[in-house]
Amino acid sequence: QLQLVESGGGLVQPGGSLRLSCAAYGFSLDDYAIGWFRQAPGKEREGVSCITSSGSDTNYADSVKGRFTISRDNAKNTVYLQMNSLKPEDTAVYYCAADYGHYCNIISIWDYDYWGQGTQVTVSS
Repeated sequence: QLQLVESGGGLVQPGGSLRLSCAAYGFSLDDYAIGWFRQAPGKEREGVSCITSSGSDTNYADSVKGRFTISRDNAKNTVYLQMNSLKPEDTAVYYCAADYGHYCNIISIWDYDYWGQGTQVTVSS
């Protein structure tokens, strides 16, 4: 069965850090661009970051630039999102998604073929 599984979410204080992981099962991520999206209660799902299939290029939402870093380890079939200097407004369910092909975007969720179930990130004191 083809699936993406996120992990690493949790409760953290403002200014803290978390690292999210997105592992693929049943298929190889080598040919897929990966995006991270998030959805807060009552809000639409928004793009956070993405990385091309080779890892050569990345893209970030303005709200997370300089604080979040996306990376991938194709040997482990896993993509990571390192989140530093977390703010309460980062609180959301975070999803990873896979889009077949090299290029990535954080605009159109409809481009993505596979989605994980999400992991909750809560930033609160």
